[in-house]
Amino acid sequence: MEDKSHSGAAAPWIALTAVAPIAWGSTYFVTRHLLPADSPIWGAVIRCLPAGILLLLAVRRLPRGAWWWRSAVLGALTVGGLNVLVYVAALRLPTSIAATVMSTSAAAMLLMGWFVLRQRPRLAAVVGAVVGIAGVAVMMAPGFGAIDPWGVAASVGAMLSSSLGFVLTVRWGRGVPPLTMTAWQLTAGGLLLLPFAVLVEGLPPALDPPAAAGFVYVILVATVVAYGAWFTGLQRLPAGTVGLLGLLNPLTGVALGVVVAGEPFGVVQALGVALVVTGVALGVGGRRTRSVKVVPPTGIEPATFGTGNQRSIP
Repeated sequence: MEDKSHSGAAAPWIALTAVAPIAWGSTYFVTRHLLPADSPIWGAVIRCLPAGILLLLAVRRLPRGAWWWRSAVLGALTVGGLNVLVYVAALRLPTSIAATVMSTSAAAMLLMGWFVLRQRPRLAAVVGAVVGIAGVAVMMAPGFGAIDPWGVAASVGAMLSSSLGFVLTVRWGRGVPPLTMTAWQLTAGGLLLLPFAVLVEGLPPALDPPAAAGFVYVILVATVVAYGAWFTGLQRLPAGTVGLLGLLNPLTGVALGVVVAGEPFGVVQALGVALVVTGVALGVGGRRTRSVKVVPPTGIEPATFGTGNQRSIP
């Protein structure tokens, strides 16, 4: 029989986790229309490093032992490679297409969760992923217009990098609070990118008021809030369920692209959106969606920020 108490307990975590793909879907529009072009590495540094430092000051916890190299690996996958490639994709592809390609992470996380975490996907999740990916294929059908292959390649690379990083976060990170995990990965990823930004792109780009406002949004909403919500979901829900929520990413991209930027939207695109929504509903609404028990925090030491009493982490 279905465990209704587990399904009910998971609903708030599903709603919280959904904040992340919705916020990330808006990043494509903001990047394409507000942020400086031709500075993808600096764009990722400016977005992620300040966000990581803000969270690090808030949680006041530093890694210990193996978590130093784990943070570097995860930061490279989920922050460094992801955000540079997303920046490139956002500049080369229409908002709706860039967001839609990234939504294929639903299938990637199902497969990686199965092989890496031994989380065998539910039939409903598999069907939901298939339906959702069908929506992706429909939305990219011929007739939408010319699609930049380098933009598609950047989106696929970002999808694979982030999916692997998120699954490894689940495998390694049980017991580390979500905001602490977010702080470590954002800071590590930003620091790893910083020397490449200087060597490849030179000085940071000049920011006009719209670009500054755009970065404030992506730092606070699409990074601090979104990564925190996503990592919370990864600790509370199966990886496959979290991956399916990523299908909400293109819905935000499509909505902003059509309503604000005037990108084309017809019957084919409407069908694709309907399939994506159906896929999410099937995947996360199926039986046995459960919360994952969180192990008490381990392997964390206080940072030496001031001499007062260290705050505990909820």
